[in-house]
Amino acid sequence: MSGNEIRRSFLDYFASKGHQVVKSSSLVPHDDPTLLFTNAGMVQFKRVFMGQEKRPYRRATSVQKCLRAGGKHNDLENVGYTARHHTFFEMLGNFSFGDYFKREAIEMAWEYLTEVLRLPTERLWVSVHREDDEASRLWEELAGLPPSRIVRLGDEDNFWAMGDTGPCGPCSEIIIDQGEEVGCGRPTCGVGCDCDRFLELWNLVFMQYNREADGTMAPLPSPSIDTGMGLERIAAVLQGVKSNYDTDLFRGIISRIEEISGVRYGEDPKADISIRVIADHSRAVAFLVADGVLPSNEGRGYVLRRIIRRAARHSRTLGMEGGVLVPVISKVIEGMGDVYPELLEARKVIEEVSRREEERFASTLDYGLRLLTEEMEELRERGERVISGEVIFRLYDTYGFPVDLTEEVAREEGFSLDMEGFHREMEEQRRRGKESWRGGEVTPHYQRMAEEGITTTFVGYEKLQEKGKVVALIRDGERVKGAGEGEEVELITDITPFYAEAGGQVADRGVIRTPGGELEVTDVRRPLPSLIVHRGKVLKGEIREGEEALLAVDEPRRMATARNHTATHILHAVLREVLGEHVRQAGS
Repeated sequence: MSGNEIRRSFLDYFASKGHQVVKSSSLVPHDDPTLLFTNAGMVQFKRVFMGQEKRPYRRATSVQKCLRAGGKHNDLENVGYTARHHTFFEMLGNFSFGDYFKREAIEMAWEYLTEVLRLPTERLWVSVHREDDEASRLWEELAGLPPSRIVRLGDEDNFWAMGDTGPCGPCSEIIIDQGEEVGCGRPTCGVGCDCDRFLELWNLVFMQYNREADGTMAPLPSPSIDTGMGLERIAAVLQGVKSNYDTDLFRGIISRIEEISGVRYGEDPKADISIRVIADHSRAVAFLVADGVLPSNEGRGYVLRRIIRRAARHSRTLGMEGGVLVPVISKVIEGMGDVYPELLEARKVIEEVSRREEERFASTLDYGLRLLTEEMEELRERGERVISGEVIFRLYDTYGFPVDLTEEVAREEGFSLDMEGFHREMEEQRRRGKESWRGGEVTPHYQRMAEEGITTTFVGYEKLQEKGKVVALIRDGERVKGAGEGEEVELITDITPFYAEAGGQVADRGVIRTPGGELEVTDVRRPLPSLIVHRGKVLKGEIREGEEALLAVDEPRRMATARNHTATHILHAVLREVLGEHVRQAGS
């Protein structure tokens, strides 16, 4: 069965059992501030389960868009390295709001798997909570399972809670034995083993208790059912493949990556990791942007930015120079737009956001990868395998190269990171950062911006012009939304080619132009780690927060400054040669 056929058959089956087919909710849970993203089918029904909302139906079924990246549920770093981890995935689910309970849930799940999907019963196992005698008895009665294929596990594996308080209860998982050939070979291998032999397919949650703040649990007046089964996982089982990425859900996307890169999937394990990352992340990007998430330096937007940048990094591993995501994302939209029309409606926005973000990160990525590769080569020559905190910090602070990418590249090459050293460098930078501009204290505005996650990526070693976005304006010590002609302000963008005064080299000058105005940049400072502030005067019009901007460095001045700075270093080296090592340079 194809992925589309499975999706349709699931909804049709439960509709025939009296369930209301409910459309997937957004990946952004608008009425739930506790979640970064929708990560399960029950999220859109949470208020119903908790008795805070009434629906005109007591049975529901859905195929829910889910994302697990960032926050408590985060699979991002595992994607690409395993056969089953994803950021974006689809969750098949059926739900009862005080209508049916364990008997009907078990009966319908078993019937769907064995009679509709025709999975062989002899390969199916189940797990139940160690104290749930009722569920164990029902599996024997309704499915005919022998006690030897009903495994009892503890709270960690088979008890589910909505939160620290509220509805909760034991759960039961349906598991398929994929055979000894995919197992670990250990004599103790069985249900609960971390190998791929016993694959969890479907989780049935029996919400029968309400947990109080003191930890006590009382029976719910109307026990409910919440189930979830990953579409990608059941598709792999039905299509007879060992990896979700070998299913028809990914085949077209991976073919597009092969076309663009010239690299064949399945021929090189290292390249396969990168192909899986790009395939997975392209789906996540398309659906996130379609649901209104845009790249930013905080919250959901920052997760999207990380996903795009991680995909861009892996495109370099495949030898692609850039502009990779848009054609791959186009394939995602073509393949899934019939089921999720929001992809087609937002196509232009999705492609433009992806293109811009990938282009914006390109110079940072290339420069950072080059520096990191050089550092690892030097370490190899010395027989060392730890990248120092100072190097990690320099990549992050000076070049805007994300720490998580440094960690991933290092891991692939067999290196570890001195994170303690990195945190020491960060603390030292924070201490230095307390001397803002000419030695005063850091203003509360900068501190609040840091807390908000506002950062500036520096690209000035690669280019002297760049497009960015005005993320903050400060006038006379106060944060403002706009500044008019003749006013002196401090302006912060998300990306800049302007060099901030450091190490004896003076700051750049130049202009920043927006659709509504123009600012002459007369000074540039770095009051906090990863925050670059342009100071200047509005020459004409008005500049407003949120506007797109073209940042242009005064090139002749930069070249002259660089020559003077280099000449000073050469002179200092000569003086040390002639006068001795005691000669020290303190600025230039």
